[in-house]
Amino acid sequence: MAVLVEWFESVCKVVIDRPEKRNAVDLVTLQALHEAQATAISGGARVLVLAGTPPAFCSGADLGGVELGEFTDTLLSVLRGFGSMDCLTLAAIDGPALGAGSQLAAACDLRIATPKSKFGVPAAKLGLAVDSWTVERIGREAGWSAARYMLLSAESIHADELVGGFVHRLGTLDDAMAWAHEMSLLAPLTIKAHKMALERLSGAEISLEAVEHARLAAWASNDASEGRQAFLEKRTPDFLGS
Repeated sequence: MAVLVEWFESVCKVVIDRPEKRNAVDLVTLQALHEAQATAISGGARVLVLAGTPPAFCSGADLGGVELGEFTDTLLSVLRGFGSMDCLTLAAIDGPALGAGSQLAAACDLRIATPKSKFGVPAAKLGLAVDSWTVERIGREAGWSAARYMLLSAESIHADELVGGFVHRLGTLDDAMAWAHEMSLLAPLTIKAHKMALERLSGAEISLEAVEHARLAAWASNDASEGRQAFLEKRTPDFLGS
């Protein structure tokens, strides 16, 4: 299996499991990631944690099977898939996240990384070029200066240099799972509405009407009543997503 899926209550952990290839992704791996996204959705995940089996998060694309067409189309579908999920997606990076690894990390909502993990897009060393979605996404998430450095110099940047920007927290996979559990207790309809608004601003084909509908649904939900009641009673709310 190129991708492992494991459940921890409402947290779905998805692990790229090709350590002998430093978790480089080929078409089969991308298809498995797409299936894992569908599994997380059908299983009602509130948080999806994406990780890689050591020694890398994802060292890029498996160059033995990289070509324009099905591979690049499937990669883009997987990248966009993380944004279209209603649940939170958290990339837990430990080791290199290069090329497709940086793309996968950027596609997730949040990122936690060990200090010496590194990000980069070495396409210029291979004579390749990434798609415009990736350029815009990394530019927005990492900042345009860091994006220019990665894309134009083909050099990598360590995670501890990106804290407060591309990297939201420093930590291990265990730290990521603990954070995911905390976030799984948040109101899912609120997360959905906020994520839709953020993805729309990032260029996703989501209408303003759809964003407003999701916002109003959150306000009218039982969870909104539960949140207010729990606040008054000074207890942790129990959000059911309805």
